[in-house]
Amino acid sequence: MKHESNLKIFFIKLIAITFSIIIIINVFYNVFLSDKLEVLNKLSQFDRETAEMIKNKVRSELKSGLEKEKILSDEDAVLIKKFLKKISSELK
Repeated sequence: MKHESNLKIFFIKLIAITFSIIIIINVFYNVFLSDKLEVLNKLSQFDRETAEMIKNKVRSELKSGLEKEKILSDEDAVLIKKFLKKISSELK
């Protein structure tokens, strides 16, 4: 008799743990991943008009940046220079 009750308790715990894991995975997906997957879906479904609009916006921003006398601040220029030196030293 004792062996059957232990087996019954084992299966009850196993079913409870299984349902708990399923609920945790479901909540994690709905809370964290669904929003990010929706954004990726929107990005992957660009049509030609949207792609052209984005390209035109990037082009206009590049043109306006090139018209400025100085694009980077002094601090940004130093950071980029250090970063490029580090990359070039790692590539050697």
